[in-house]
Amino acid sequence: MVGPSGCGKTTLLSLIAGLAPVSQGVLRVAGSPVQPRRPGTALIMQDYGLLPWKTARENVALGLRIRSMDPAPADLALKEVGIAELANRWPHQLSGGQRQRVAIARSLALSPDLLLMDEPFSALDALTREEMQDLLLSIWRKRQTSLVLVTHSITEAVYLGQQIIVLSPRPGRIIGHFQNGAVGDRRSPAFFGLVNEVRDALEKGVSSGG
Repeated sequence: MVGPSGCGKTTLLSLIAGLAPVSQGVLRVAGSPVQPRRPGTALIMQDYGLLPWKTARENVALGLRIRSMDPAPADLALKEVGIAELANRWPHQLSGGQRQRVAIARSLALSPDLLLMDEPFSALDALTREEMQDLLLSIWRKRQTSLVLVTHSITEAVYLGQQIIVLSPRPGRIIGHFQNGAVGDRRSPAFFGLVNEVRDALEKGVSSGG
């Protein structure tokens, strides 16, 4: 999902996660109305949400312990995101990309079928951001977990999204819905063409006020 600031992207993620009540209509996940604390839903926010007094491994295992589950999947998740050797480090000893990997590992340890991500790579430098995008794609291809990603980056949306939803300024309405055959390919003509289409839809929505 892409759209201007304040259009409701984060609010929509909160609704899907069951963290906010639906005021009108019915919102369904996997065919059922959204319920708070749905076990199969994981949410990753912009600030990573790591506890500074816990190590990387302890942060990843946190959700498992809260649910009284075996913490062993934490080590497997750290290995999957490529930072198993950093398991005993504190958050302040990790780079931004490494902290984001810990946040992703914490969600993966719970084996979600729906992963919600709110601008997860916005604070990273360009090269680290591309590395994280590639990591996310590899996880999706391996696990086939459904992903809903909010981003301000049009190129990121086209690189990662099978479907791209463009929202208008507040109050957010869908003003563009694109099927994307260029997922995972930054160099194809289809990628650049869709980037321009999404940008045109976004600019048109902003200029017209939605």
